Amino acid sequence: MVGPYRGLFGTPGVKGFVITGFIGRIPMSMLGIGVVLLISALTGSYATAGAVSAVVSLAYAVSAPLSGRLVDRFGQATVLVPFALLHGVSLSGLMLCAHTGQPTWTLFATGVAAGASATSLGAMVRARWTHVLKDPDKLHIAFSFESVADEVIFVGGPAFVTALATTVSVYAGLVVALVLTVGGTVAFSALRATQPPAVRRTDHAHSPIAIPGVALLSAVFLAMGAVFGSVDVITVAFADEHGSKVAAGLLLASLSGGSLVSGFWYGSRHWKISLRSRFVRALAVFAAGLTPVLLLNDIRAMAVALFFAGLAISPTLITGFSLIERLVPVSQLTEGMSWTSTAIGFGVAIGAWAGGHLIDTFGASNAFGFTFACALAAMIVGMAGSTLVRVEHNTF
Repeated sequence: MVGPYRGLFGTPGVKGFVITGFIGRIPMSMLGIGVVLLISALTGSYATAGAVSAVVSLAYAVSAPLSGRLVDRFGQATVLVPFALLHGVSLSGLMLCAHTGQPTWTLFATGVAAGASATSLGAMVRARWTHVLKDPDKLHIAFSFESVADEVIFVGGPAFVTALATTVSVYAGLVVALVLTVGGTVAFSALRATQPPAVRRTDHAHSPIAIPGVALLSAVFLAMGAVFGSVDVITVAFADEHGSKVAAGLLLASLSGGSLVSGFWYGSRHWKISLRSRFVRALAVFAAGLTPVLLLNDIRAMAVALFFAGLAISPTLITGFSLIERLVPVSQLTEGMSWTSTAIGFGVAIGAWAGGHLIDTFGASNAFGFTFACALAAMIVGMAGSTLVRVEHNTF
């Protein structure tokens, strides 16, 4: 499986943007659960913690296409550096308000600023791959590699931030996330050689979300985001209910571990079936894989179930990004990919908010029913509208 990945890094400049892009987006798996751990520890309410986390995700979801459009127009470095610095200031403000016991509304206000100033660095990295690689076969492998990198982040991030928050300080996880975000993004922006050229459009083109296939993919990723958002909050509460809150990071790492393994395998294969068929099948496996989670009440068994539930995540996301790359004009590629981040962000916000309230009302084990319902919705929407993502030359 390793063979196809070996040839990716011979292109000049690739290693630099891959490494800095990886560092800069490590906090994407730390921010949500870090906020939940901080706010729940200080307020004793998972509903409040989930709501603040949801606000951060919602603000990010709204701003991601806007920052993506700015990047397409003015270039990555011009946009990313000020956004990264503003994000650092906003996240510091959130922690300061929490530490000093400021009114709850201040947590939401600083959370909005922190989310709105976060950027979709994964979309920027994929845009660079699209710029430097012209071979569709290599681009498929590159997108698969990036999904594997994302899952490495999602495997290590939750466990890392949970360990920091529970053994060092409830603030430690977010402090580390801040440093990695700002440092990695600024370093990534400094690498100008592989940056896609800015395109100053004068034809007032519609947003990529107006493309039916992009709208469908966004709807599917909205439901998937709700799965991710609810799992973050519910898993923390599930581990807490079973007397081992620190195990929450390991449970989330199990989910991402399954996705990592499948993403690595998926990218190494030369597929003969269409992107559309792969997308639909991955969604079916995604929904089926979450079924056992509804029935378990033991941390060890839940860890195993979450690993298998994660097996369909990477193939679904990889295929989705490949479809976006083929559906969206090159001049709007960053914005088009940012819409997937927006959809996932909205979904995460909904999932975090709903998960927090369902935990307080019905308990963590029962709240997983919402997670499964969202996965089922993603499958149904994807299957019903799959004709909208039929693209030419879609096998590789």
